[in-house]
Amino acid sequence: MGALHPAASKSVDRSVLLQVNRFRQSARLTRFAAIALRVALAAGFLSAVADRFGLWGMPGTPGVAWGDWSHFLTYTGRLNWFLPSQFIPMAGAVATLAETVLALLLLIGAWPRCTALASGVLLLLFALAMTFALGIKAPLGYSVYVGATASFYLAATAALISTGKKEGAPRTQ
Repeated sequence: MGALHPAASKSVDRSVLLQVNRFRQSARLTRFAAIALRVALAAGFLSAVADRFGLWGMPGTPGVAWGDWSHFLTYTGRLNWFLPSQFIPMAGAVATLAETVLALLLLIGAWPRCTALASGVLLLLFALAMTFALGIKAPLGYSVYVGATASFYLAATAALISTGKKEGAPRTQ
């Protein structure tokens, strides 16, 4: 093969530089979006936990779903109609602990793929329980399926975000 004309090689160099620059901008935007998504998911989890402990107001206050632990357990029993009643307090406690731990892990960015995947599974379980117990409108109205899907997307892109590399790019060791 013959050598490229000097003008052609400059054109190729510019083209490559433009592609690299676009990738860097895209990678920055992707990292920013991932951080924003982690914070939004964590805020959603922490808001729900705060509600069941009355931090958003008393039961019956506009915008408050439960307002206290007993109202939250009543709702937990409604969603988990298939569980014996003696397991409802444990189910509520496990859900609260899971939401709190996942929120903190999302905020600090620890184990991003596993944390996002666990968040997606938890939200999908919530959405399915709401669907079977209350109908499809409840999880759609609270965007629970959207949260689950966003979590799964965050898990799927965690490797790209953490390395800053395109999929399929060779890894350096």
